[in-house]
Amino acid sequence: DLLGIPVIPTVGKKGKGVKDLFKKIVRIHKGLEELNNRISLRYTPEIETVVDDLILHLEKIECQRLFPGLSLRFVALKMLEKDRFILEKVEKLRNSSEVIERGKAKAKEIEKHFDKEPSHLLTDARYGFVAGALKETFVPGTRKSQKISQKTDKVVTHRLIGLPIFFGLIWFMFYATFKIGEYPVGWIESLLAFISSGIGSLLPEGLVHDLMVDGIIGGVGGVIVFLPSIMILFLFISLMEDTGYMARTAFLMDKAMHKMGLHGKSFIPMLMGFGCNVPAVMATRTIESKRDRILTMMAIPFMSCSARLPVYVLFISAFFPVFKGSILFAIYLIGIMAAFFTAVLLNKTVFKKAEIPFVMELPPYRLPTIKAVAKHIWVKTTFFLKKMGTIILIASIVVWALGYFPRDKKAESLFNQQVAQVETAYSQSIAQTVDKNEQTALTIVKDEKISELELTYNAAHIEQSYISRIGQFISPVFEPLGFDWRMSVSILTGVLAKEIVVSSMGVLYHADSAADETSASLITKLQQHQQESKTPLFVYFGFLVFILMYFPCIGTLAAIRKETGNVSWMLFET
Repeated sequence: DLLGIPVIPTVGKKGKGVKDLFKKIVRIHKGLEELNNRISLRYTPEIETVVDDLILHLEKIECQRLFPGLSLRFVALKMLEKDRFILEKVEKLRNSSEVIERGKAKAKEIEKHFDKEPSHLLTDARYGFVAGALKETFVPGTRKSQKISQKTDKVVTHRLIGLPIFFGLIWFMFYATFKIGEYPVGWIESLLAFISSGIGSLLPEGLVHDLMVDGIIGGVGGVIVFLPSIMILFLFISLMEDTGYMARTAFLMDKAMHKMGLHGKSFIPMLMGFGCNVPAVMATRTIESKRDRILTMMAIPFMSCSARLPVYVLFISAFFPVFKGSILFAIYLIGIMAAFFTAVLLNKTVFKKAEIPFVMELPPYRLPTIKAVAKHIWVKTTFFLKKMGTIILIASIVVWALGYFPRDKKAESLFNQQVAQVETAYSQSIAQTVDKNEQTALTIVKDEKISELELTYNAAHIEQSYISRIGQFISPVFEPLGFDWRMSVSILTGVLAKEIVVSSMGVLYHADSAADETSASLITKLQQHQQESKTPLFVYFGFLVFILMYFPCIGTLAAIRKETGNVSWMLFET
């Protein structure tokens, strides 16, 4: 009755009342029901005088044509609030300059009289109306959930133990990403091994065979095995969001964020960056200040997104198997520190204005529904799978082609002759042997000899390939860091999408998509290369830090360009 509109009770997570709400909206839209008692919210006499004056001037320039169905009172109030959308619309009208200048002058008069911006005065009045309406109608409940929320907040938002709890949860998230992810990763590896061997046996040796097995399955398969780990990460992020804990992390980090020149609300988009930097950049829209929005956008790319996770999992599994969770936690922590350092630096140089105080309402704790969590994970997973079928697939084929060509016919012919000689020699020995154990032993030796010939041939071929030439050309840039040419090429291809770093390595190291009794996985190939080259382990840790720090992916840069409306900020971020 007070609002003058129908109120439909709903329970969002259970879907109760939602259909009734839509039905009521449709009926009102079609004119089957009328809204009689519209709110008549009156402001101070000074503001009402200014509003009436602006309405008269808006009528003179026929402003009603521009906003059909919208009251001129609303337009006048929005002009006092300096609403950009409304002002841009009014500016398009003929002879609008007078009314716009009048609005600005009147807004200054009000600000001078009340020592407060008109937007703040109008907001205060509206909240006053809301408070009065609630006082007349609303009866606070004594639900147990409210008491539980308050008791829980005393612990998780405590100034001494709140942050240790938060970092402990983050560390557990990374530990679970490895520990729980090991089982489904093994299943996917077995499935890919079966597909690879099946396609390999169906197709004759040649260009198409190598493209399918080494290029497509070796490239895309090398990334898709990490899908379970990414899904586990999304699960934890979804649980933190849906329970209401994510808002508490912003509250916990507010003091530290302000010291670094960031807004308390900046922490939520930054935490979302663990999933994907693109929606995290878009989430900065919730921050009112343009300064704080841009500052947050500049820091977000340092947050390790799920696209970088396959690279981390690959290298940590290969070179730091004992401290998997701790190393991954350290990488993410380095990213957070880099983001904060960037914010401090920009705050003291580019942005020097005072930040807006942080005000945020903490929502009550909710029990996440299986449907909501599953939907969250499904949306993120399908986005990842789409990248598998498009950009990563294309990049894998391009990297494979650059590594496959040019072909040395003489070297290839010599290799085939050597393999045929080994096959003939050992096949005769196996046929002449009756003992099954001896036959098995000879077969193993034969396979090892052929594998040695393949390794020698592949090593010689890859050194002469186009991808090797590109790698050798850019490797001097990365040589001081200890990166070999394969790592250099992977960094170059990873500019498009960070997952391509893994698929590129899968192709460059001629690794099978999964490990079985007779084939070596990419992890094994990396370990073998490290032992042969005697590369220090800190070089590989440095590689992970470099993947964390260098260019954001194309999608993130495009999102920054769109949100800032300025190419210069996108270029600055690179």
